[in-house]
Order: sequence, then C-alpha cells, then structure tokens
Amino acid sequence: MSDHAPLLLRHHRPFLAFWCARIFTASGFQMLTVAIGWHLYQLTGNVLDLGLVGLVEFAPRVLFMLHTGHVADRYDRRRVAALCQFAQALIALALVVGSSTHSVTRELIFVLAFLLGSARSFEMPATQALLPNVVPSALFPRAVAASASAMQSATIVAPALGGFLYAFGSVWVYGPTVVLYVIACCLTLRLSAARQPANRSRASLESLLAGIRFIRSRPDVLGAVSLDLFAVLLGGATALLPVFAKDILLTGPWGLGLLRSAPAVGALLMSVWLARFPIERRVGRVMFTAVGVFGVATIAFGLSTSFWFSLGVLAVLGAADMISMVIRSAFVQLETPDEMRGRVSAVNGLFIGASNQLGEFESGVTAHWFGTVPAVVLGGVGTLVVTGVWIKLFPTLAGRDHMHTQKKG
Repeated sequence: MSDHAPLLLRHHRPFLAFWCARIFTASGFQMLTVAIGWHLYQLTGNVLDLGLVGLVEFAPRVLFMLHTGHVADRYDRRRVAALCQFAQALIALALVVGSSTHSVTRELIFVLAFLLGSARSFEMPATQALLPNVVPSALFPRAVAASASAMQSATIVAPALGGFLYAFGSVWVYGPTVVLYVIACCLTLRLSAARQPANRSRASLESLLAGIRFIRSRPDVLGAVSLDLFAVLLGGATALLPVFAKDILLTGPWGLGLLRSAPAVGALLMSVWLARFPIERRVGRVMFTAVGVFGVATIAFGLSTSFWFSLGVLAVLGAADMISMVIRSAFVQLETPDEMRGRVSAVNGLFIGASNQLGEFESGVTAHWFGTVPAVVLGGVGTLVVTGVWIKLFPTLAGRDHMHTQKKG
C-alpha cells in the first residue's frame, strides 16, 4: 500500500479541491433540507407535505435521467457541476429573500424543491464522472472512499447545525447555504481542465438510451447496480426510525437524532478506513458479504429492544453499506469508458434514488400491513434472499477478484 503514497501526494491538490467541494455542496443540501422541511411544516402543519416535498425533489431524476447523463458526457463536467452548484446557491438566495420579506409560501417551497432536485439531477452524474479524471485509476477506489467520507461527514454534522441555526430564524440557515454553494462552485471551477469527453454528438433517443444499453450489455455492471437497488429497497428501515424511537426503544427526539446519525457514523468510519486501506482483491466476495451483513444488521435492529444495541447495529449497517457502495461505485466507473460515464452515472443515480425513496415507501406499506417490527425483519430477510439470488444470477460478479480488467497486455 505504501507504493500508492507518491501518486497520492502528486495528485492531492486537485482531489483536495474536489473533496472540499463535495463537503460544501453536501453540507449545503443537508442544511437546506432540514430548513425547508421545518419551514414547510410551520406553514402548513401537514405531515403529508413533508413526504410530498421529498417526492418533488426526486421527480427530476426520473424526468431528466436520460438528459442529465448526456449533458455530463457532452460538455465540460467541471462547468456543468459548477453551474448546478451556482443554481442551488440562487435557490437558497431566493429563500433568504422570501424569509426576510415573509413571502415564502407552500407553493413556492414546492417550486424551489423541484428546481433544487433538477440542479442536483444534473450535478450528480457530472460530479461522479469527473472524479476519474481527477485521480489516476490506481488511486480511484481510495478516492471514492475519501469522497464518500465527505458525504457522510456532511450527513452527520450539517443537519444538526441546520437545526441549531434555525432556532435563530430561517434566514440563519438559508444564508450560510448560499455561501457554501458559492464556495463549492469556485472550487469546482478551479479544478485543472480534464480531458474533454469524447462524445460531442447531439442528443438523440439513441444516445440518451446508451447508458441503459451499456449497463445491460455488461452483466457484472448490471448485477452491481441492481443489487444495490433491491437490497436497499427491501432492507431500508430509516423511514420507521421515529416509530422505533418513540414506541419501541422509548426515547425522545434526542434518541431519534442519534438513531438517524448512527448509520452515517458507521459509514464515515468505514470510508476513512477504506481510503487508507482500499479493497484490492476478492472485490465480488467482499461486496456480497457486505450486503449480507447489511441484511443481518437490519434483522438485528428490528428485533432489538435496547437503545444502545440498536445504535451499534445501525452503525454496523452503515459501515456494511459503505463497503458495498465504494466497491460498486469504483467498479462501475472503472468499467465504463470515459465518454459514457455521465450517462451510466445518471442511470446508477436513478437506481440509488429509487431504492431510497421507494424503500421508504415499501417500509411504510409493510409496517401498515404487518406491524413495524415484522416489516423491518422481513426487509432484512428479503435482503439476504436477494444476495443469494444475485450470487446465482451473476456468478462472475460474485467471483470477481479485481476492481477492473483493462490491463490485458
């Protein structure tokens, strides 16, 4: 592992700028999400609106999925990402002005939430496709883990900071997010110019569907992406945390906050470990094992009646999910030609978003039908079943030794 050190030092400046931009963007979004949710609930007092605003933010991923990938593959990815970050700064600025003049309405929040989701839909594939141009392929798995640590750090700290600042007024949250997005925009633009994407064709149905066709043509890539979709779809229990905190573990809002943070803490610690000690062999076996641990941890959480044991299990769940995510992200990006990375990232992003959003919906429905504890336990069992089925369906992925296969002579 020490032979990576010179290369890491040689490329640390551009990656440091990329990493900081991710920190600022993710923190801005987390703070904005907390403030928007609280602001909306203050305005309407309707719990359903909180669910609707999440769906409004997710809708652009579906509506623009094919176009977001094409844009990332046709234009300078730095400028695409920076433009999206600047657009998010303008959205936060609109909320600053609206809050200062007491003109924020339910309808305005929904419109801004849709615009926020649109900007993030274009930013995500451009940013993911940009990372392989920032670091060499030998360091890419390590860079993915370090980049993920930025997201997890923001997930832990930013929501709490946003909630604290909101106590002084909504402007105190919206204002700093403008600054965070502007800094992220500047850092992204300062990245050295990477090689231009080879794809310069105009958008067409053929080119827009190319990302989907590419994934379907690569069984290992399809297996890795779909494994995450179905495993998280069945195993996600975060939507039910308020029920566990209040009725099963018998804690207050402080307990709910700790339960929500626990997976991110486990994921952050694991991402730091993987950044230092990247997984280089038996990646298929490790990925499937991590998904299996995710399922077992989900079952253990569902059966737990101890608050502290539940925290520990959720941390293990987050760590296992991070291992799977790092391997999948690095593998998919390294197996994808540079001119296709934007479109493939867009499809992958839709799968991730769908698994999270639909997973929450699935958890709510099964909890309504069978009860909260059985719903979580059944979800964990479902994750284990999916893991076993996917090992049979994608044997070459399960037996994969290295992250990528491009060196053949």
